[in-house]
Order: sequence, then C-alpha cells, then structure tokens
Amino acid sequence: MDASAAVGVLDRDGRVTHWSSGAQELLGYAPADIVGKPVEDLLTAEGTPRHRDGLPLHARLHLCPLQDTDRDCGFLLLLTAVPESATGIPRDALLPQWTFEQQPLAMAICDLDACLLRGNRPMLGVGGFSEEEARGRRLTEILQGNAIEEVERRVLRVARTGRAEAAEPIVRLPGEAKAHAWAMDVFPLKDADGSVRAVGVAASDYSQQYDSRERIALISEARTRVGTSLDIVGTAREFAELAVPRFADFVSVDLLESVFQGELPAPLLSRGATVLRRAACRWAPGHGPDAAAGAAEVHTHPRSSPVARCLAEGRAVRRSTGDAEIGGRPAEDPVQAPLAETFGPHSLIAVPIRAQGVSLGAVLFVRYAASHEEAFGPDCTAISEDLVDRLAICLDNARRFTRERGIALALQRALLPRESAVHPGVETAARYLPAGGGAQVGGDWFDVVPLPGARVGLVVGDVVGHGINASATMGRLRTAVRTLADLDLPPEELLTHLDDIITHTAGEQGGEPTDEIPGDIGATCLYAVYDPVSGTCSLARAGHPAPVLIHPDGTSSVVDMPCGPPLGLGSLPFEAADVIVPAGSLLALFTDGLLTTRNRDLDEGIADLCGALAVPATTLDALCDTVLDTLCCEPQADDVTLLLARPRVFDEDRLASWDLPGNPAVVADARRLVAEQLDLWGMAEAVFVTQLVVSELVTNAMRHAGGPIRLRLIKGETLICEVSDGSSVSPHLRRARVFDEGGRGLFMVAQFTQRWGTRYTRTGKTIWGEQAVPMPPLER
Repeated sequence: MDASAAVGVLDRDGRVTHWSSGAQELLGYAPADIVGKPVEDLLTAEGTPRHRDGLPLHARLHLCPLQDTDRDCGFLLLLTAVPESATGIPRDALLPQWTFEQQPLAMAICDLDACLLRGNRPMLGVGGFSEEEARGRRLTEILQGNAIEEVERRVLRVARTGRAEAAEPIVRLPGEAKAHAWAMDVFPLKDADGSVRAVGVAASDYSQQYDSRERIALISEARTRVGTSLDIVGTAREFAELAVPRFADFVSVDLLESVFQGELPAPLLSRGATVLRRAACRWAPGHGPDAAAGAAEVHTHPRSSPVARCLAEGRAVRRSTGDAEIGGRPAEDPVQAPLAETFGPHSLIAVPIRAQGVSLGAVLFVRYAASHEEAFGPDCTAISEDLVDRLAICLDNARRFTRERGIALALQRALLPRESAVHPGVETAARYLPAGGGAQVGGDWFDVVPLPGARVGLVVGDVVGHGINASATMGRLRTAVRTLADLDLPPEELLTHLDDIITHTAGEQGGEPTDEIPGDIGATCLYAVYDPVSGTCSLARAGHPAPVLIHPDGTSSVVDMPCGPPLGLGSLPFEAADVIVPAGSLLALFTDGLLTTRNRDLDEGIADLCGALAVPATTLDALCDTVLDTLCCEPQADDVTLLLARPRVFDEDRLASWDLPGNPAVVADARRLVAEQLDLWGMAEAVFVTQLVVSELVTNAMRHAGGPIRLRLIKGETLICEVSDGSSVSPHLRRARVFDEGGRGLFMVAQFTQRWGTRYTRTGKTIWGEQAVPMPPLER
C-alpha cells in the first residue's frame, strides 16, 4: 500500500502558512486549526509527528527550504505516512511511557543497587529534585528518615529475591507539618529470561484512608478491650490504656461520686463548679508516673473549665493553644500541673460520659507539644465521642452490676450472724468473703445455734448460683435450719427434714419453666452438734466438704464421716458420725470456695488449709484472717465461708446427775439433792424455783413415762435442769380452768424458766428447763 502524503508550507519562523487537504486527512488538523501556529505543535517531545488525537504518527518527515532569488523565504513540509505493517511498530508505542510519566501515583525505577534510574513527576516532587539531579542517587540520598531506609532495604531485597513486597511507611516529607501514610509496592522488573533488571516502586499517599482505618480499628478494639470486667475502676483503666498513646498523651476518666456506689446520678445543674472523683488516668511513656498515680483523687472543676462545660452542654468541648482555658486548666490539676509545665499541652478534648440521658462523668484527652505536633481536629472530636460512647455503655453496665451486687451483698450480710456467737460450750469465729472479679454474690452461709443442755449447733451451707436469688434462697435455708434446730433434732434427721422442705417447695413453685436451676436444688449443708458435757460432736453432711479437726498436739485430719447427697434430690438417706473432740482442739467448717481455685485442686487446698490452721494465733479471729490471707490471696471465683470453733469441755464441778428409782417418794429426795447441790455452787437464791421445776418434771416422768429416770443439773451461763426417761411421749402445755385440779405443772415451769422443751434420744426423751443464774449479792 502506497504511503499517503501531506504538504504544508512554513514561514521562516516555523509557522504554518499553507495546509493541504492531504495534510488534513493525515494529521487531523483543518487549515483553520493549524495555520499560523508553530510547527512544534505537530510534533512530540521526541520530534515524532503527532496526530490531533495525541497519538504518535508513524510517518517520514521532510523539510525543504524555499528560496526567493538568493534568500530563504520558508520551508516545504512533506509528511509521508508509513503503514504499521511496514514498521512493525504500533501507533500507541508511547502509551507505556505516557502512563509512567502522567501517572498520578509516585513511581520510580531503581537499579539493583537502589539507585534511581527514572522517576515520574509525582515521585520527583516528593523530594523536590529534578530527574537529572536525582538520577543515579540512592533513595536515602534523596530523602532521609527511618522509613526511607526501610524502603531502600526492601528495594535491595526485591532485587536479590525477585519477589514483590508491599509496605505502609509513615513518612514526613520536607515542608510537611505532619507525617503521612503511604501505600507502597516494590516489584521486580524482569526481562524475557526472567532475570531481574531493575526494581519498580509505586507509592500513593493514603493518609485519609489510613486515618479512617485507624479510627475504625481503635473503635473496634474498644469493643473488645473495654468492659471485660464489671468493675467501674477496672473499666475506666482499660479505656485509658487503650487511648494512650495512640490517641492522646494523657487521658483521665472522672466520675460523679454516686456512680462508684452503683447509683444513677441526678441531672447536673448548669451553674456552679462540678466535683468529680478520678477513676483512672494514664500518661504516654515518658510523660508521667505510673498509671495508678492520681487515681481516686477528687477534683473540683470550675464552671469555665472544659470538663464542666462539656457536662453542662452535654457535648464534646475541644480547645487548642489559642484558647484561654487551656493554659490555666491543666496547671490547676495537681496531676497534670508538672506535665503542663514540662511538655506544654497544646490541645484537649473533654467529652461527657452519658448513659440513660444523664451524665456519669467526663473523659479528658490531652496532647502535648513534645510528642504530638498535630493538635486535635474536628475528626478527633468525632473519634473521641465514638470511644466515649463505648465507655459509657460499659460503665453503665458496671454501675448496674455494682448496685445489684451491693444489694445482694447487703442481703447476704443481713441474713448472716453479725457477730461471733458467745457460747459457754464453744468459742467461735467466722468469715464470709464474697466472690471477686466479675462474679456475683453467692449463697454461702454459716450459723451458730444455741441448743438445750449447753450444746451448740454449727452450720455451714452453700447454695447453687449467685446473685439476689441465691441470697434469698440462702435466707430460706438458714431460717429452716434454725427452726429445725429448735426442735432439737439429731443432725441426720435435721438434714432429712431440710431436704423434704426443699423438695416440697420446688414442687409447689410451678410457673413457667426456666433454664436456671433453683438455688436450693443442689445446695449443700453441714450440720454439727457439739455437747460440752460429753466432749462429743455429732455431724452429718449433705454434699458438703467434711470439716478439718486440729488436735491439741498440732496434728490435723479431715473428719471421717459419711457424705450424703446434696439437698433437694429427695428420698435419699443421711447418716451421722460421732467424733470425740478433745479439749483444746479446733474444728474448721468451710465451703468449697476456700479450697478450690484455678491453680489448686481439693487435695492441695486441704493441705494448705491444715498448714494455715497450724500457724499460732492469739485469737480465733486472727486465725481466720491468717487462713484467708494464705488461701485467698487472689480474687476468688466463688464465695468463701470459714467457721472456726474451739470446743470446751465442762469440768465435773459444773455437773451434777442422779439416777432416780421409779418411786413417788423419791420426789422429795430429788428436791433435797437439788438444794444441797445449789448450796454447794453458791446459788441458794435459785433453790426455790429449781425445786419447783424438778418436782414437776420428776413427777410427770414417774406418772406418764417408764424406764430409768435421770436428773441432771448443768451450771453454765445459765442453770439447766434436765429430767430424762425412757418414754417417747412428749408432755403438752395446757392451761387449767378455775376448778381443775391438774394441768398447772408445766404452765408454772414455763413461767419460772427462760425457756423449756423436749428433745428425743435413742432411748427416750429429755425434758429440760433453763433459768438465769442469780448474781451473787454485793459485799458491803
């Protein structure tokens, strides 16, 4: 195919004066578009003819001078198009070069030694160099900084390995106020044989996307790191640790006092100063003391301060160096004062913590000029509000938990004995330690129950679950144990009746089924009755750990006794064990929370408990503290209850007993024996009442019972009179009418004694009466 020709005429200055139709067809320019313009507009930078659409044209260009007589008057321009098939060069051969030069991304080509070969205008503009000045220089010679050194190392590594790499360096360029985030790809340039000939670098400034990503990452991390525990101070500390130093150099979380008590604060007045207590604060490394310093302090914020302003307005308040408030406010804070003087705060943001329409407190973010040249901007305000919104949810949850836990704990403590019980037969001390961490108050309980005959009942129990329901269940069980103990039942029978009560109550509750197991189903209990007269202890347990007995010589052992099933299962028997408790021994009753932890099993717990109980202590209260300090040095996942009892054995001079024959005449002998014994004890003032009680009880035993009759007096804190017989028939108190000849005996016994009752034994029953011991007369 013949080449097409284009003809044009140029003047002596190189401007087009004539333009043929062939030229218009070949180059796309109409005469009106090109006449009068310089011929350079028709050529590329390399001197190649260029079509009007901007693409290079494969053509031969000839310039012939035109002469008028002896002088040049212009030039003849002749263009002859060459077909692509004849050259083998496509018309768009310069497109890759244009792509490199006109690419908005910063692009460079480096040799295998990380020296710059080519760079487009955005890349050269980064360093402020021309291509001639930058060509042949290493990257670290063009720009300085640790990030550039890392880029150069990547270029050398790609040149060596032939594998592309990506990086996101943070680079501060000359003349920039802040460092920018760059997305960079470093890739090998290989020839047809696959050998690396050069290394390409493409980079783009994505600071805006980077900031958005960091904001999303920070907020997302707040969802997982803040609020891991239901503790107010712990939640505030987690928030401060998250925000420093990624977002601010100093962060403080200040709350209203009522929040720490679990209460929802009242709406704040817009006038006057605001008093807040610091829950947590934190500094960037090198900017202040440890994170605990300054916490729990109370600060008064004047009305004009950013913190008070944000609480009054209910929105974030941002201040920069030019604002009057920022210069004085940090200096008024004793925590920030030394930091303000040393590092110079230049911006702050105060954000209210709002939940349920009221303010719980405020968060203060501060940046110092020494580490953050960029002040807080509008975007930072939005980030701070998003972060504090997450904190508000977590703090409100912690506040609710604190309130509910406080109610449950108050209920728990109200249902437990407030003081160590004073009993003539045993010295006791007890401790209740609620679960730590995120757990709620449980249903552990203990009790010391005075029983007839100077005996004492020791109770320790544990209810399944936590919270108010568990505390309420514990109160029902403790009341039931108290009621059953007043009936003076043996330990195994008491647990049987307690199990029946729980079983019947569970069957009567009805209602909609729930996934929650009732606290009384599966509850455990240990009930022990100690008799200081015989020095024996009768024990029975329902799924509860056996107690530990510390002997007078210091040796210890777990009491060997049968283990019954937990309460609430029904129709399963309980068995009791009788143990001799020598004088000077120590009995430890506890719940399983004392023994088992994440790092200690039951056997190790028993060994540690025995070791702690062997430590000398002046009092049982001190020994309780020693045991808890040893075994509960970490926050417990379950409640802990410990009841220590040091039994006493009555001396023989405090007891008197007589076996009486079944003869009515022996009533007079009983009165005489009682009078003589009371005179011997120096209790003559009690003779009349005691003789009256003994006469009635012995007479009733002879008339209505059988078997051997035994009379016993016990002198303790009170005077106890007991009459035992072989019958299981219990007398009943009744009121005699005016003309009745009988029915007044037990009525008089009830009137003259503090209390009286009947307890059943394996061989019969014992009727007892208890009266106060008369005080000896004052000597004159």
